[in-house]
Amino acid sequence: MILNAFNLEGKVALVTGCNTGLGQGMAIGLAQAGCDIIGVNRAGPDETQSKVEALGRQFWSVQADLTRPDIVSTVVEQALAAAGKIDILVNNAGIIRREDALNFSEQDWDDVMNINSKSVFFLSQQVARQFIAQGHGGKIINIASMLSFQGGIRVPSYTASKSAVMGLTRLMANEWAKHNINVNAIAPGYMATNNTEQLRNDESRSEEILARIPAGRWGDPDDMMGPVVFLASAASDYINGYTIAVDGGWLAR
Repeated sequence: MILNAFNLEGKVALVTGCNTGLGQGMAIGLAQAGCDIIGVNRAGPDETQSKVEALGRQFWSVQADLTRPDIVSTVVEQALAAAGKIDILVNNAGIIRREDALNFSEQDWDDVMNINSKSVFFLSQQVARQFIAQGHGGKIINIASMLSFQGGIRVPSYTASKSAVMGLTRLMANEWAKHNINVNAIAPGYMATNNTEQLRNDESRSEEILARIPAGRWGDPDDMMGPVVFLASAASDYINGYTIAVDGGWLAR
């Protein structure tokens, strides 16, 4: 039965940045499909942990600041010490800094690039090595953005980092498919999260955004559940290097 292909019972997913928002929605969606969760966050994800455990799944917390790519190997070591294996990696952790390109600082550039693209690559590298050692492949799901496709305004490092995520997704898929590792990405549209609070509070800007979304609403973290479960499951075994837009039709307009 095809529905069996979506069953993630017995799998372990490592999800970065799952305290709130999209990361929390994806972690809960994976847990609903059968996954146990390793959450990697700067602070303890109390709410996410309680929601995952309420589903009868295990949750292990690893606290780490992913703006420091040098600690990636330690993150994987802690995850394996807790759960014993990793089957799925969701690279969700990310930040955004808003400023005109003429005034954008080097510090804001480095901070965003370090967590949004550099850590994504090196965490994926470490987990891919673990997948190969485990001998049965695995799934890597990166979180891209509408700005992987478009330029945007006032977010130069975010645009650069999310464009890099799309390119890295293709590169890693090309190299690692032979190891039975699927690497794909999800590009969320305009979602009601902390990152978009400033935009949603700007009435005229919010109206402009909503006017372009065919679905007529901001996205919700629950909208990410189906796509992440699909890409984490056997149902997507022949999908490699692709970025799925979950945007209410924004890119089609």
